[in-house]
Amino acid sequence: MPTRSSARTTTRGPRSVLDLRRPPTAPGQMLLEEYLRPAGLTQVEAARRMKIPLNRLNEIIRGKRGITADTALRLARLFRMSPEFWTSLQADWDLWHAAHALRKAGQLQQ
Repeated sequence: MPTRSSARTTTRGPRSVLDLRRPPTAPGQMLLEEYLRPAGLTQVEAARRMKIPLNRLNEIIRGKRGITADTALRLARLFRMSPEFWTSLQADWDLWHAAHALRKAGQLQQ
């Protein structure tokens, strides 16, 4: 069902991350492809600027670790943006995967 925003824009599409058929973009993939590479930053340099261990950043990029509030604050400072952007990416990722697991177990409707 189309929805209208206060800007008089009609939008169509999923109203929730749970409506997506495929998982949302992984936070680490977004970080690497949309922020680090375009900025010309290596993982080593980004970790140094964020004052975090390299393995912490690398594990986020590889999808082995999530973005914590602390990391979101550091990423926000590095890229001059909102920490909520990063926590929202992580929350969407976690929520979709939790719902997918429940659907597979037959405990959540499609």
